Amino acid sequence: MKIKILTIGKLKEKFLIDGVNEYLKRIKLFAKIEIAEIPECKSVDEEGQKLLSQILRESFKIVLDVSGVEISSENFAKKIAELNLRGVSNITFIIGGAFGLSEEVRRAADFRLSLSQMTFTHQFARLILVEQIYRAFKINRNEPYHY
Repeated sequence: MKIKILTIGKLKEKFLIDGVNEYLKRIKLFAKIEIAEIPECKSVDEEGQKLLSQILRESFKIVLDVSGVEISSENFAKKIAELNLRGVSNITFIIGGAFGLSEEVRRAADFRLSLSQMTFTHQFARLILVEQIYRAFKINRNEPYHY
C-alpha cells in the first residue's frame, strides 16, 4: 500500500516535525508513505487546484474535513483494511491550510474524515493523522500499540 499525505504549508514547530518524523519511520514498516507539502497560496481555490494536481487518478482520496465523518481508531483501521481488501493500493490524505479546503477538493473526496469536533491547526492535524495511520496498522495486525 502507498500512502500520500498532501498538505498545505510546512511544519514550523520542532516538536511537530519530530513527532511526524517518528510516526513516518514507524509506518514505513507497513507501507510506503510520503508527505507532499504545497506552498500556501493567496486563495483556497488556488490551493485546491494545486492539491488536486498532485493526486493520482486511481488513488482513494480521504479529505480531512471538520464536517466529515467522525470514526473511532478501530473503525479507521477497519476502513484501511477494507480498502486494502478491495485492492486499493494508493490512498491520498488531504489536509487543507489555515483557511480550509476548496469545495472542489471536498467534492473530489471519496471519504471525508473528521478527526474530532474540536478544532486543530492544520499542522497539528498532520501529527494526529500520522499517529492514527500508524495505530491503524498496529490494530489491523493485532499488535500492541502501548508497551
